[in-house]
Amino acid sequence: MAMQTSRLEAFSDGVLAIIITIMVLELSAPTETNFRALLDRAPVFISYVSSFIYVGIYWNNHHHLFQITRTVNGKILWANLHLLFWLSLIPFTTAWIGNNYDAMLPVIAYGVVLLLSAIAYSILQAIIIKSHDNEFSLRKLVGSDRKGKISIGFYILGIALSLVNTWLGIACYVFVAIMWLIPDRRIEESI
Repeated sequence: MAMQTSRLEAFSDGVLAIIITIMVLELSAPTETNFRALLDRAPVFISYVSSFIYVGIYWNNHHHLFQITRTVNGKILWANLHLLFWLSLIPFTTAWIGNNYDAMLPVIAYGVVLLLSAIAYSILQAIIIKSHDNEFSLRKLVGSDRKGKISIGFYILGIALSLVNTWLGIACYVFVAIMWLIPDRRIEESI
């Protein structure tokens, strides 16, 4: 039996709010009161800002996705939980990369979580489309999902490049975030 989207949206909003809260609680103020101590904490703050932007992008896209979705079934609920699982790992990898941005494994782990979050979002989107009729507007709006496929490609590239140089991997992750900051108005305009 299909249900309305409001409960799923409320639950997802709560989980995303907790994810952001956990990330901000990982930020610790410097113990010293000089500018150098503050600069030493910059990588942690930058990783927080980057991850906050990522969670914000997912929240925004999730909101638009469920504004157009008419009903929810069990497959959609599980696909949504799958997405939330991967997003819930962002605070862990954010803290790890913030303290070890020049170490290969934390940068790769961050990229893997971003990659699996993107794949989970694509799965959720595909299941929503399959759960609606052929006239469902999201089917037409998403099309081939070029932007989603480019994102997945750049995450894979970033993970691979991290084996050579962590900054190259980080650059790929930042590129994807910038790409998604430019809003896709197709769904918004159709609502």
